Parts: sequence; structure tokens; C-alpha cells
Amino acid sequence: MPLPRVGWSLLRQPWLRPVVVVWLSAVCLFSPFTAQALQVTGLQTPESFLADPAGEGYFISNANGDPDLKDNNGFITKLDKAGAISKLQFIKGGEGATVLHAPKGMAIVNQTLYVADLDSLRAFDKATGQSTLTVPFPNRSNGQATALTDVAYDGRGLLYASDTADNTIYRVDMAKQHAISILARDQTLAGPRGLAVHPKTGHLIVASWDKGKIFEVTPEGKITELVSNGFFTARFHNLDGLDFDSWGNLYISDFTAGKVWRMRPDQHFDVIAEYLPSPADIGVDRDNHLILVPYHYGNAAEMNGLEAPVKANKKKRTLADYGFSGSQSLQESEAKKGSATK
Repeated sequence: MPLPRVGWSLLRQPWLRPVVVVWLSAVCLFSPFTAQALQVTGLQTPESFLADPAGEGYFISNANGDPDLKDNNGFITKLDKAGAISKLQFIKGGEGATVLHAPKGMAIVNQTLYVADLDSLRAFDKATGQSTLTVPFPNRSNGQATALTDVAYDGRGLLYASDTADNTIYRVDMAKQHAISILARDQTLAGPRGLAVHPKTGHLIVASWDKGKIFEVTPEGKITELVSNGFFTARFHNLDGLDFDSWGNLYISDFTAGKVWRMRPDQHFDVIAEYLPSPADIGVDRDNHLILVPYHYGNAAEMNGLEAPVKANKKKRTLADYGFSGSQSLQESEAKKGSATK
């Protein structure tokens, strides 16, 4: 059953996971999303949703089963500029010489698509899907294999990759034959998962899976806690993906709470969507102002529009701004309220 195109709030009850139902709730009514959404179905345990910075389409990584198993059956789905599937299994583990076990986070550098795949960072030609490079990572200090969860590009020749279970963030220097070094390894990181590079400072922003925290890490490896749960509150659970929009807002997905948060530049938080079925490593298409959300257990993904920030001198919003025509008297009443508050 295809996802109805009527809104963005998804019910996350386990029995609905095979058939995800979309329901426009009062909570999402005043979110910064547009009323229409584009859904992508037919996926298999999608992990990450990425926009091509060149504006040539989108990519979704699919673990296709156990996200921690080396079974060589993972695949990458490619979408066209309009968000339609151009090839469901654009890159497929086990097809020819391609190796791809459980792909998670992704990053694009020029013509190359980098994919975090357990103990390796794999590179593919984004146009042809051909494998171009495999960067194997060393084992953890306890001898266990590394398990990468996300990768981010800083725009200046460095890639960063996270290993959630080992509380480690790696640095990969592309100019030095993809040499690997440790940027930060610290229990303080509390399960570093999603990664994003701050568009102004160039510092790495990190989502904590274990403690629901958000950190900033400098290129020198200094860790600063930006956000955490309060002593009496636990608004964040298992934070997964995060990305910036073109206005400097940071969007963060909470996998187990089924929410997407927006953090403004002044660190004010809003819940912009909830009741979502396991939102994983989200992305933002900054050119087209779209948020990209993969639903891990829903075997689906969704693209939705983001509104520009409301300027202080903009007139007061009415229900008509959210698609409700209402009666003339209601609109007049709303307008009068706006005038009275000026």
C-alpha cells in the first residue's frame, strides 16, 4: 500500500511498520513543513538519505536486514532530481565485484559517493555506481572490528567517520591517500552517531546515541557539549542523524522517540514532527529547502519542504497560511487580533 500524500506525521506503532500510514496531526499542522510530501517506498531498512550537492539527485542507503551483519547484500537507492526512484539497487553488494554489507551514513565529494560500511569506508562513482576505492579501518583497541555509522565531509579535504560503540570519531585525510587518524576518542561522546560540519565554523557537530546530547568537536579534537537533557527532563532519547539548512538551523532526528527537532542558531529547540516510525540519518537539501527522512523500520523514506524563517516584520500568520480557508469572519477576527498585538 503506497503512502498517502496528505501530510508528514507518521504513526509509529510496531504493527503499522510494514504499512506506514501518514496522518496530518495538530502537532504537525504548524510545523515548518509544507502540506505535501513525497514518499519513497520499496526500501529495505533504510539508514541514510543524502542530497547530491550538485543538485543531480538523491541517494538512500539500505542495510537490507541486520545493520551489523557482514552479509554483502546492502544496496544504495538512487533518486532523480524530482525524487523519483531512478534505480532501486543502483549499487548492490554481491553484484559483480561490488562489496557492500550494511551501508549507513554517506557523503559526496565531487564525483565520489563515500559510504560508511561497518569496518570500511567505500567509495563509488556517483554517476555509474562503480567501486573506486575501499578504505579499511583498524580494529578497536579491544580487538573488535570497527563499525562505522556516519561520514561527513568538511569541504577542505577531510572526511570524518563515527564509531558509535567505540566512542570514536576518525579523521580521513584525502590528500594523504585517505590516511586514517583519530580525531576524538572519549567516553564523553556517549555513542557518537550522526555527524555534520557546521557551515560557518567548520567544526564537527555530533549527535549522541546513548545520552541524547549534541557536541561540537574542533579540528584539533576539543569536545564541547552544546546540548544535553536537563536534570529533571529527558526530552532527547537516541539521537541519530543531523544536518543544517541554508538558514543555519540544525535538524536532529530522535530514532526511538520518533521525533525530528529543529535547533535554531540561538539554540532554541522546536519539535517539528513526531509520531514517526524510527527516523534515522536525516539529510537536508539546502538548495531546494527539503528535509530528507529515512524510516528504518518503515522501509520507506520521505522528502518534505522547509519554510524560510519568519521575519520579525512579517504580518501575523492566520489559519489561511496553513491551508485552511475558514470563514470570512474568522479571518477578519484573526487579522484584528494581529492588529491589537502590534
